[in-house]
Formats: sequence, structure tokens, C-alpha cells
Amino acid sequence: MLDNPSMSTSQDGASKRGKHKIFLGYAPGVGKTFAMLDEAHRRLSRGQDIVVGAVEPRGRHAIDEQLQGFEIVPTLEVNGFPTLDVDKIIARHPETVLVDRLQASDGQRARWAEVDRILDAGINVISTLDARHLESLHDALKDITGAAVEETMPDRIFREAEEVEMVDLTPQALLNRVKRGDVQLVGPTPEWFTEGVLSALREIALREVAGRIDRDVDTFRKGAKIEKPWATRDKVMICLSPTRASLRLVRKGWRLSQRTHADAFAVFVEDKSADEQTKKLIRDDFTLAERLGIQTVTLHGNAVDEIVRYAKQNNVTQLVIGHSSRSRVGEIMKGSIVSDLLKQLRAIDILVVALDSSDK
Repeated sequence: MLDNPSMSTSQDGASKRGKHKIFLGYAPGVGKTFAMLDEAHRRLSRGQDIVVGAVEPRGRHAIDEQLQGFEIVPTLEVNGFPTLDVDKIIARHPETVLVDRLQASDGQRARWAEVDRILDAGINVISTLDARHLESLHDALKDITGAAVEETMPDRIFREAEEVEMVDLTPQALLNRVKRGDVQLVGPTPEWFTEGVLSALREIALREVAGRIDRDVDTFRKGAKIEKPWATRDKVMICLSPTRASLRLVRKGWRLSQRTHADAFAVFVEDKSADEQTKKLIRDDFTLAERLGIQTVTLHGNAVDEIVRYAKQNNVTQLVIGHSSRSRVGEIMKGSIVSDLLKQLRAIDILVVALDSSDK
């Protein structure tokens, strides 16, 4: 018999991992903490057992008011920093715990790692995070803001969260909040807190959320065995030739992706061991693709089968391919790759591009 009746268990009696929801923003002051507490109040009114693990009002009266009515598990003081009391939270074992500033660290323990422990104990977590603290964005953010992000969090935590909700606000509205004193920043206002930089940070956060939605749609389609692509976001697949340079194809596919704001990737299918000439052609094609920021992929097997499989699995909406190099007689005897693709990929737009052997 369980010590706590609210503890989640699977059919075999083992404790199940808790679910994680993240309220994502792009900068302090957009309203992540308020949104988290607002949702927690709704859940509390429905009878859910919710406690506060770590929320720092920092003089924000609206947050103080929102905290009214919640049971608060006192934090530990480590190096002058409020740290989650994970042992006490697990012993209390509520249905859900609220954790502000997921990226925070006391210098010894990272808050996201402690949240991982809480989730492993079968407790749900609702947390807040700015996208700029994702580890993979560290270099890009340093280039944009001119300052290194001190606290980062592995992207894995973000990817594994069951739900992410974007808390959005225009940069101008955020700056107005700061001017009115509605936002209490830690320390002086950073130099990068300008409309231009905030717009860039906002775009990055929106892209992270859009990427998650895209993956969720792909996962659903695969689980439901839906082969027909859903054009929720354009994806351009550039099919490289093993017999001649495909630089024109790469450029054409890149321009198409730029016009439609689509993701693009260059695909080469290796159906046999490539000779040195083929290796050089593909190396040159891949070099150009990578220079343009296009993802490169090498597949192995029958060209038509692999292109069809990859296009369906990855929700491709547009395919770019060169004219067949076979003669009319060759097409009659062996068939045309383009013709085969047109028959099997009826839901995908196929652009056939003229090529010549001197393409550079």
C-alpha cells in the first residue's frame, strides 16, 4: 500500500515519471511566473494537490498576491540562493509542484537537475524558463547580446517536457513595463535590453516552440500511420545526383526554401559503393549546402524507395530533382526516377530542374 494515495503508479505497481509543463518566455518580465501561478490557481480550484517549490517574488506585489492560497515548501539557503528542498517535496509528494526559473543554480546544484529528481519520483512539475538559457543557443545568444548567458540548461529537459506554453509580449510592451517599474530585474537593466535585441530573442523563442509543435505533428502522423504530408510547414527536399554536379539544384532548392520560409535538406542516396568521382561530386554538393545552412543527409538503398520513404516520414511538401540523364530508350527499358516519384508522391509538389554536366 502506498504511503501517499496521490502517488502515480503504473499497472505493474511501479512509480511513473511525473509530467512537466514549461511556461516559456524570451526575457524577464514577459509574465511567465504570473501565467504559471494563474494556471496553478485553476488547477487548485479543481481540487488538485499543488505546492510551491520555488517562486521568488523579488518585490513583485502581483506575484505575492498570486501566491496566496498555496502551500509553500520552504526553500533551502545555499550560498545565499534559495534552493529547492527536493527531499521534503518528495516526502510531501503532492500531485504538482511549481518551480520558477528552471535554469537557476546555487553554484552546486542546478534547479533543472533537481526537477529531474522530482519528476522521477512521480510528481508533476510546472516551471518557467527563458529560451535564451537553452545550452544549444549559448553562442548565438552571445553574438546577439554581446554577453555570455551565465545560467544554461540542457536542451534535453526542454525536449522531454510534455507541454510547453509560450508566454508572449511585444518588446515595446516589455520595455514599457520596465519603465513603469512593473518588472523587477535582478541587478541593473542589461545593455542588451533594447527593442532590437529583444525582438531577436523573441524570434528565437518562437522558433523553439514552433520546432516542438512540428515534432509533435510528425510524431502523431507516424503513430497514426498517416503518409500524406500535412503542409503545416513547408519542407524542401533536394535530391542530389550521383552522376553529375547538383550545385544548381542546391541553389534552386535554397532559393525556394527562402521564398517559402521552409526548412531545406539535401539528400543523396547511395545505392552502391561510390567511386572517387561520385564522392567528389557529393562532397562539393554537400559543401555548398552546408555553406547555405542546408542540412545534408546520406541514405542507402534503392534511390526511388529511399526518397519516397524519407519524404513521407519527414512530411516533405516540395521536392527538387534534376532531369533524368537516361535516354528515351533507357527510360523505356529501366524506367525514369522522376516518373516513379511522380506516381508515388502525388501529394508532394515536385520541381524538375534542368541540369548539365558543366554545372558549377
